Amino acid sequence: MVDHLANTEINSQRIAAVENCFGASGQPLAVPGRVLLGEGILTKECRKKPKPRIFFLFNDILVYGSIVINKRKYNSQHIIPLEDVTLETLPDTLQMKNRWMIKTSKKSFVVSAASLTERKEWISHLEECIRHLLTKTGRQPSTEHAAPWIPDKATDICMRCTQTKFSTLTRRHHCRKCGFVVCADCSRQRFLMPRLSPKPLRVCNLCYRQLLAEEKKEAEADCRQPEPIHSAIPGYEPSSGDDSDKSDDEKAEQWPADTEFYTSEVSWSSFHS
Repeated sequence: MVDHLANTEINSQRIAAVENCFGASGQPLAVPGRVLLGEGILTKECRKKPKPRIFFLFNDILVYGSIVINKRKYNSQHIIPLEDVTLETLPDTLQMKNRWMIKTSKKSFVVSAASLTERKEWISHLEECIRHLLTKTGRQPSTEHAAPWIPDKATDICMRCTQTKFSTLTRRHHCRKCGFVVCADCSRQRFLMPRLSPKPLRVCNLCYRQLLAEEKKEAEADCRQPEPIHSAIPGYEPSSGDDSDKSDDEKAEQWPADTEFYTSEVSWSSFHS
């Protein structure tokens, strides 16, 4: 860890630069003891297509956002407490290489690095930060994770009924419980999942029945059993949906094609020591 950088002038300058790039739309990031460990551009698997996102790794949080002008302006800031994060390495696909999944209780998504070396660096630094935090707080690693959304282009038909074909008139929906791409008829139900949102969310019919059964089972459990005390993670609300398209209203800087991103000699990430 680089705790020796905490409360140093260079660390304060680095964090201030990140805050300035997000501007008024972002949350304040400078708090006592927080250290900016590294930053870089990763490709995030979004609902419609993979898109470049800027990521900042601190010793207690992971911050990411959309790139308007690299190193000058970012928006759509998301903050994820590292205590809530677990990682899973994934195999390559035709579209994305050097992939891994970032899993949290509120949101899970897939990212990829420009090279295998960069993926190893990101995962190594993330895991070290998570271990340090869990040791410091005494928390156990998170075991409940939100399902990642399956990209729209992964299927042309509803993944539940397998009958409805999607078109410009028949739109795709996502079940917030399993992440499947489903049609309207297969996802008419809403269910309250406080872990994801204070409002009832769209779920597919199968997940709705499973959730009702779980709710009934919990209601029939011994009410005298004391509820466990959970250490809440305050201050941040990582979105449970997909952030891919809302932030692209402004004209974003043009980025290289996927092939160039994966084959160029340029390093897209850097870590401080």
